[in-house]
Amino acid sequence: MSFVNPDPDPERTTGLEPGGGVPPGETPPAESSMPEAGPLERHNPSKGWSKGPLTAIVVVTVLVAAFFLVYALILIL
Repeated sequence: MSFVNPDPDPERTTGLEPGGGVPPGETPPAESSMPEAGPLERHNPSKGWSKGPLTAIVVVTVLVAAFFLVYALILIL
């Protein structure tokens, strides 16, 4: 079984400049520079879905705060 070096020799690899640099245009563009790179999302409601979860979070927060307020008052008195 022979060992294959995963790092290619920069002097024998095509598309590399002397010293191992990559010339402009050899690499693909970054993701943000490609228009519509992601999948088309047809069912992604923009508003109206957050009222229920937001209400639940506020109610739980108020109940926890009220519990600790009453607990502090019981400890003081």
